[in-house]
Amino acid sequence: MKAVCMALTGGLALSAASIPAREETPLSWFEAGRQAVETAATLKKHTGVAHNVILFIGDGMGISTVTAARILEGQLRGQSGEENLLSFEGLPYLALSKTYNTDQQTPDSAGTMSAIMTGVKTRAGVIAVDQRVRTGNCASAKNAALETFLEQAEESGLSTGVVTTARLTHATPAATYAHVPDRSWEDDSRLSKEAKAHGCRDIARQLVEFSRGNGLEVALGGGRRGFLPDTAADPEYRDKAGSRKDGRDLTREWLQKYPNAAYVWNKAQFDAIDPKATDHLLGLFEPSHMAYEHDRPGDSAGEPSLSEMTAKAMDILSRNPKGYFLMVEAGRIDHAHHAGNAFRALTDTIELSRAVQLARKKASENTLIIVTADHSHVFTMGGYASRGNPILGKVDMGGDSKGYELAADGKPYTTLSYANGRGAAMLEKGGDTHYGVAIAAGRNMDLGKIDTADQGFHQQALVPLEAETHGGEDVAIYAGGPGAWLFHGVQEQNVIYHVMRRAAALEKRR
Repeated sequence: MKAVCMALTGGLALSAASIPAREETPLSWFEAGRQAVETAATLKKHTGVAHNVILFIGDGMGISTVTAARILEGQLRGQSGEENLLSFEGLPYLALSKTYNTDQQTPDSAGTMSAIMTGVKTRAGVIAVDQRVRTGNCASAKNAALETFLEQAEESGLSTGVVTTARLTHATPAATYAHVPDRSWEDDSRLSKEAKAHGCRDIARQLVEFSRGNGLEVALGGGRRGFLPDTAADPEYRDKAGSRKDGRDLTREWLQKYPNAAYVWNKAQFDAIDPKATDHLLGLFEPSHMAYEHDRPGDSAGEPSLSEMTAKAMDILSRNPKGYFLMVEAGRIDHAHHAGNAFRALTDTIELSRAVQLARKKASENTLIIVTADHSHVFTMGGYASRGNPILGKVDMGGDSKGYELAADGKPYTTLSYANGRGAAMLEKGGDTHYGVAIAAGRNMDLGKIDTADQGFHQQALVPLEAETHGGEDVAIYAGGPGAWLFHGVQEQNVIYHVMRRAAALEKRR
């Protein structure tokens, strides 16, 4: 009999081992529950100072996404899936985070990540400035900047890093180091006349000109175009160019600004970086966002995975005896959901789990690890499928019955769906893309002969929109290490900052 148990290592609870389906008996379930409580009873508050802080953000990773990814990961291992746990679900402390912005019931990433990084809730669409700012108005942002945890960490002598699969200038990573009243101001070509007249700087420029402490040590992600002039061809795609209008090559400026600095744009260069000899690393692996994890192996020049970027960042940052702060974002979970493609949203969530697992193994016991989401999506899991039914598949009839459960319209339906969005099945055939649209008035696609587990399938949706929207419900916070016990119950999202600040004792280090 194999019972669920948790091994405590370095103040973090390792993922609970599950009961294999073949060993499930009433006694095994009872014993598993008993031992889970016994393990929980041994947990002690880690009240020491967090030498390091690692914040993982699954962009758009709502609880339904975590559940479905957990099942998919288990099924990919040959299990039924429901008994599986993602690596971060074994962290010992858990809370719910209220994600609304000061002006929106359902939030955006700029306002939510600003709350996480500054301790202050603010408006949708603005980056690390307070709610008095008018979106897109540079003049209103004067004296409205909110100091971020990353900035404070640098001022306290810690090393800092930002890792993302989105553009480095996208809302979530930008909220760690930049201050703008409009999240779209990623490079100078996007600045309004008013912004230029009042001296607002674009986000890419703020990353390279970052002046706190001794500057960012690690910045890895996509968004290469925003750092290159529009007169320069992209190094990977010769038919593309940078987007900067000011003629500046910010990658060259990065190398000129820092000693022992490196800039890389492909996996071979990334792999060649020696963490012991590199003090400041900038990696820009795509003109825009990086590839989804499923598509990454097919990238022409190669891209590092989220796990690989996390490991390299930790190797560089951990050289600082004072400690470090690292933010890691799985940014493309969000993009896959907006497209209504559960396959890529879930496989990117599984890669985030791998990155967390790696970080937990590499990190010292005095590291606070937090895993959360900035917001959720209108992604749902339902129907009465039997246990072990493919999570990306159609709802079966259960028991010993053959075939699919049919909806009132006489057609099968999938376990996973969206409340709104494209509502389409995209099937790639011979390079062409074909759409079958499910409209609100009634589903006009029979899924009976369609492989809904295919990577190109887009789940059906109720309300037809150009893109699926964020969800407004709470998201989870998973945590372990010094200060993790401060996460409990239902908390405002900006509390995350205050837990990090207290755990790291930044006010005593500055």
